[in-house]
Amino acid sequence: MFRNVGARFSRAFSTVPLDTKAFSDTLFLPKTAFPLRPDPTKNEILYRSRTCEELYRWQRKNIDGPEFVFHDGPPYANGDLHMGHALNKILKDIINRFALLKGRKVHYIPGWDCHGLPIENKALKELGKDSSNVPPSTIRAAAHAVAVREIASQKEQFRQFGIMADWDDNASTYRTLDHSYEMRQLRIFEQMVNNGLIHRRYRPVHYSPSSRSALAEAELVYKENHVSHSVYVTFTLDHPSAELVLKTTNISSFEPIQLLVWTTTPWTLTANMGIAVHSDMVYTLLRRMTDSSLTLIAQSRLEALQDILGPIEILAELKGSVDLVGLQYSPIFSSLCDTEPPAMRILGSSHVTSESGTGLVHCAPAHGEEDYKLFRSYDLISSGTQSPSTAMSNTLVCHVHDGLFSKKVVDVVGPSAHMLIGQPVLEEGSRGVVELLKQAGRLLAVKRYTHKYPYDWKTDKPIIVTATSQWFANLDRIKDDALKALNDVQFYPNQSRNRLESFIQSRSEWCISRQRVWGVPIPALLNTRTGDAMLNRESLRHIIDVLEEKGVKHWWEGPVEEFLPPEMKTIDVGEWQKSTDTMDVWFDSGTSWSMLDPPAPSEGRSFRADVCLEGSDQHRGWFQSQLLTAVGSASETTADPYGTLITHGMVLDEKGKKMSKSLGNIVSPLTIVLGGTDKKNDPAYGADILRLWAASVEFKTDISIGRTSLTQTAEAMRKIRNSARFMLGNIRDGTALEGLERVQRKDMGLVERFIMHELYVLEKIALKGYEEFDFAKVTAALVNFANTTLSSLYFDITKDCLYANSFRSIERKAVVTVLEKILDTTTSILAPILPHLAEEIHQHLARDQNLHPKSKSFFEKGWKPLDPEWEDYAAAKDMSYLLKIRKAVLGLLEEARGHKRVKSSLEAEVDILLPNEGGDHPVVELLKREEQTLKTLFITSDACLVDEGSLGSSSQSSVWVYTESLDLGEDLDALGIRVRPASVAKCPRCWTYTKHSKEETTCARCADVLRSL
Repeated sequence: MFRNVGARFSRAFSTVPLDTKAFSDTLFLPKTAFPLRPDPTKNEILYRSRTCEELYRWQRKNIDGPEFVFHDGPPYANGDLHMGHALNKILKDIINRFALLKGRKVHYIPGWDCHGLPIENKALKELGKDSSNVPPSTIRAAAHAVAVREIASQKEQFRQFGIMADWDDNASTYRTLDHSYEMRQLRIFEQMVNNGLIHRRYRPVHYSPSSRSALAEAELVYKENHVSHSVYVTFTLDHPSAELVLKTTNISSFEPIQLLVWTTTPWTLTANMGIAVHSDMVYTLLRRMTDSSLTLIAQSRLEALQDILGPIEILAELKGSVDLVGLQYSPIFSSLCDTEPPAMRILGSSHVTSESGTGLVHCAPAHGEEDYKLFRSYDLISSGTQSPSTAMSNTLVCHVHDGLFSKKVVDVVGPSAHMLIGQPVLEEGSRGVVELLKQAGRLLAVKRYTHKYPYDWKTDKPIIVTATSQWFANLDRIKDDALKALNDVQFYPNQSRNRLESFIQSRSEWCISRQRVWGVPIPALLNTRTGDAMLNRESLRHIIDVLEEKGVKHWWEGPVEEFLPPEMKTIDVGEWQKSTDTMDVWFDSGTSWSMLDPPAPSEGRSFRADVCLEGSDQHRGWFQSQLLTAVGSASETTADPYGTLITHGMVLDEKGKKMSKSLGNIVSPLTIVLGGTDKKNDPAYGADILRLWAASVEFKTDISIGRTSLTQTAEAMRKIRNSARFMLGNIRDGTALEGLERVQRKDMGLVERFIMHELYVLEKIALKGYEEFDFAKVTAALVNFANTTLSSLYFDITKDCLYANSFRSIERKAVVTVLEKILDTTTSILAPILPHLAEEIHQHLARDQNLHPKSKSFFEKGWKPLDPEWEDYAAAKDMSYLLKIRKAVLGLLEEARGHKRVKSSLEAEVDILLPNEGGDHPVVELLKREEQTLKTLFITSDACLVDEGSLGSSSQSSVWVYTESLDLGEDLDALGIRVRPASVAKCPRCWTYTKHSKEETTCARCADVLRSL
């Protein structure tokens, strides 16, 4: 251990001038192979497999504790990972690793969502063709290849984050395109059909012209700055209705009356089927002085519409429910038609508002949910449980197909509407309608209007509401059961419960069909003659059996007769065709709970997954779809899909802005881990620093990341790493622990008992933080402990003892005992967040497997909390007094250093002047009891207690002196503190000023140590 000690020892005691390095080999300086600043791209890879794939497989085989099921919400298999992916997977991994350390057997199967539009579009882009020019089978094959390729790419990227999972085994990951997965999904769909929840309706839905598919609410994003070209138009009351209104005025002869209506979607006017008024609102009949026309609007909107109306004369006031509801008017384009169309009704409705518009609302039930519900409530349209060619075709007016005006628009608008056919309703079609309104003399004004509007979340294009034939899940029948199931679910943060419950409460139906090529089919058979759909218990049982045997792909490729139930084999096969609709991808991922085994009765729980964690947007998506499919497919009772839901926010740039390519503010997680092209500005931080950032932020709200936050995280990592290195160095990577007799608590001094108390408190905070998913509390406490308790205090004050004391001294053994416990406990605390660092520490402690037979991974040893005996609030209270005195002493020493009186605090001694009164005060007794500890705390060569009478005489003999009066309260007179030069010579070995005579080569302590070597 001590190379050339004998030679240096002899030279130190020779008569030649003293070699200042003569004793360096006699000091017990730290020695470790643990690097100070390793290259993370090279260092972490050494431990990656051990702490990820190998560890996951080991714990599945060897852990006997209760199972901890973390159900992974599948990311979309499209493109490189972004910061949201990284945050999501790292948070999950922290939770899993903590569960493992606490003895749970972790069940974590990463998955991927593989169907839907983005993958289909990418496949078409790579094919270089439009979907209308490519056979569906070609698109499906290309989309399958894209999904498989993207999964492989994302899998390798996820590995870079140090995620514990069995990435190599396909059985330990899931893909929604796998046959087994698709069949489970179809079986759940079958059960929902059998439960009477699935039906087909021709009704308004969110439809994306850019995706050419219906969308669910969860697939929409609302933009606040959408600009519509709204129009103010006039409808004319029919003659009988106008006469009724005129009776309320003094007008003697007949005059036509206009109904002023405002809409932000002029293209829907071709499908107008009614005008709604509020029954309780007051309406005004007025004369516009510019053209003498009679106009009807809400009284409350008069002031807001002055610029539209111009000068007016008020003629009468009418009540909506009494005077207007039931009146009739002429269709707005009637003047352009060859024949007079039938009149339409004014209806009463509570959805009419006085906050905007005119108080009269144009109703097109084919293009608005509220309009549709209103007309259903009046029985003006049927339920629409079949196709548009049957029940709804004669009642629900719709001229839109795939976002374009269809030929049917001519039937309502007249020959002039030929210009609209084939035009997109949101673009040329809308402008065309405005032109027709001008021709009909119905356009009063066009106004730009900025408002909130739904967009397709995948294409970032505006959507429309239009009637199409779609498949729906009836949620009214199951929402109460779904909400009841949430009663037993824990939410983090707690307020997210309200968000999920409100989303479920507000839904009555779920549109589950999509008009896409790449997806799981809705296995319905359509009658080509009537348009009716066959989807029932018998047909589904037969179809799913066929698909189980031949694969879901066979639905697209097999002949229709294979899918007809046996009892229908004798009918005309030509009358039937297979549906081309696919399932909503939220239905795909939402059935993933079916992979998990229901809990055994002995487990005493009612849920399949202990935890699910996703972004806050999943209250509208995966959190809902899991719950709804689980409840909807239940025969009687079923296990809830999850027991705890955790929500994280979105990751923003350093300025709090959403990341986007157009802004150029995207922060790539792989750039953080591996470094960018400019290593100076974008160094390779490694996975652990990315993980430390994820654990340090308040992830339950939106969070920011950038170079500043990464630099701060790297600094926190440096402090944690340096603390570990100091401890490893002083236990010589574990070799110094061989044969070491650990010091019991009863034999430790106050400082060691205090540090162990602080460690115990830290561990309690960390355990509570992990259990409550408050990782920011864990990291803040750990970094503070490393920086304040260890680096600034304990490490600083124990260096003299560690380096200069005898290996056999009780004081040094006590410090080493404490360092061993600190290293073990802090490694347990940091391990879930910083697994590579934990494995590296563990590796250095287990280098000599013969001396230190250890587990391969740190996580295999588990987390054994400290014994409660280390909780010592008495020691903490005593140290609080001593640390206040230390702070005052360090202030005086800094003052002396500033005046160049000392370079090192060891050049000084400290006197603590005790008051004459209060000799039996607890603080005075503490100081007397711990007098020998004071110089260690102050890092001075000596510290003495003196009585009040000796301060003046002693100070006169010093070259310089710094004093301060310190009031500690506690009914104790102020203490006097004096810092003065050391009174004896410097020891060349330990550098403390404790050598009492020139004849002595070293101080007495060092002389004893040297004699024992």
